[in-house]
Amino acid sequence: MRRLSRAWKAANRPVTVVLVILAALLLWALGCSLFNPPAFILPTPLAVIDEFRSTPEYFLRQTAFTLWTTMAGFGLAMVIGFVIAIGIVYSTLLERTLYTLLVALNSVPKVALAPLFAIWMGTGAEPKIAIALTIAIFAVVIDTVLGLRSADPDLLNLARSARASPLQILLKVRLPAALPSMFAGMKVAISLALVGAIVGEFVAGDTGLGQAILLAQGMFQTPRMFVAIVILGLLGTLLFYGVDLLERLFVPWHISQRTTHTGRQAR
Repeated sequence: MRRLSRAWKAANRPVTVVLVILAALLLWALGCSLFNPPAFILPTPLAVIDEFRSTPEYFLRQTAFTLWTTMAGFGLAMVIGFVIAIGIVYSTLLERTLYTLLVALNSVPKVALAPLFAIWMGTGAEPKIAIALTIAIFAVVIDTVLGLRSADPDLLNLARSARASPLQILLKVRLPAALPSMFAGMKVAISLALVGAIVGEFVAGDTGLGQAILLAQGMFQTPRMFVAIVILGLLGTLLFYGVDLLERLFVPWHISQRTTHTGRQAR
């Protein structure tokens, strides 16, 4: 019965997300109806929908470009971040050098780096991917290092006593223990990668939702700006819950996945 209850709640999670979005749209429409702001300040949801319907191909093309740069930056952040995390865990020298460099890089506002990337790489997709990678990689490294170091010392000693190789210890002991922390970092990183892609489109480029917002701002086309902003919100939500779904598939045994929505651990 409890398993059936948990399955029911998991199946209804997308429904809950849709209901929350619909409730937000309803509040938006209600606010516009009550206060009647000018359309160039706050358009109604219907005006935004009409704007999207007028040129859907344009918005879908910009969305596809932003999604591509986001996923490319996120994918590179995962691969490079995982390799760096392994190096930090297994090497004191790399911990003292790479870790410090990552902290310093993370402290630099990425808007300041975007013009440099545009000079080095041009105005295509490459600088947007680089910025997305730069923003997302810190969360990946931090959470992966934390997870790899959280492996049970007794299991590590047992694996060493059984003459397991370092690679076997990494794959069969450290990596399973690190998965929950890694997925937590991935949830943060996927949102940051989207932010990085938009920053890159703001600074340099002629394609993407960020560029669509800038063009609409220059022409005071507020409904068009809202279309791009709403798409970004939906895109970020879908990406986040996509990672959440992967977490449910790969680490169903973790306490975070076995806890009910009321905060009580399922038995």
